[in-house]
Amino acid sequence: MPPAETISVTLPPETVRALRERVEAGEYASLGEVLEDAVQAWQSRRQEDAERLDAIRARIRRSLDDPSPPLSLDEVEAQMEILFAQALDDRRRA
Repeated sequence: MPPAETISVTLPPETVRALRERVEAGEYASLGEVLEDAVQAWQSRRQEDAERLDAIRARIRRSLDDPSPPLSLDEVEAQMEILFAQALDDRRRA
């Protein structure tokens, strides 16, 4: 791991207060640890967002490349009703 680097960041007072409260509560040993955790969570969220976007793009590509004929509006509505009914049923079972 490369050596730590010192940076200066300006944060709103309520954010600094919340960070210090976490340290004072014993959740973190220092403000640096709180910020490191926050940066790691941000990086993780960005990675998850990128993966989700890649999955959406892949689904769109598969759909565009699908040689089957397009569905009519009635067929789409019927399929949507089935999917909504399944989702509702799954929710009731959970």
